[in-house]
Amino acid sequence: MSEQRKLYGEERRNKLLEILRESPEPVTGSELSRMTHVSRQVIVSDVTLLKAKNEPIIATSQGYIYMSPSNSKHYERIITCSHSPEQTEQELNLLVDLGITIKDVKIEHPVYGDLTASIMVSSRREVRQFIQRIADSNASYLSVLANGVHLHTLSADSEQHLDEAEAALKEAGFLIDYIS
Repeated sequence: MSEQRKLYGEERRNKLLEILRESPEPVTGSELSRMTHVSRQVIVSDVTLLKAKNEPIIATSQGYIYMSPSNSKHYERIITCSHSPEQTEQELNLLVDLGITIKDVKIEHPVYGDLTASIMVSSRREVRQFIQRIADSNASYLSVLANGVHLHTLSADSEQHLDEAEAALKEAGFLIDYIS
């Protein structure tokens, strides 16, 4: 099947779902664009339409992921941290070294309320790529808008790994402990 043709509408969206479901790693919008012979903006629109149909697609800093039950880890925990922007890489590496996936970062903004951004990093390589994208785009970390205070949704294959991650964050001085 060497013929390459532009895919249209529903056929293209079905192809996107097939690609994302079968991919063990995130797929960038540019890759999807090349595979379906349409612009990246068309891909963004298609993904938005698929999400509106409740397809579990997540946009991450590495690309799009289809979150089938087999892709999801079983245990999750939301933790609160505070540190400088310069310590972000240290925080993320500390977590991924313990087998943790950092799903997102959340802050409470005084005007916009809760702001959440997907991170989806689970290895040092992905952390390095995330940090590099921030640097290359001259963007600020979301936590800068909240004086360093932010939340992460952590995912792991056991409660013990989540407990170890909290202990390591506490030891590093990143974890905010709330006294009940």
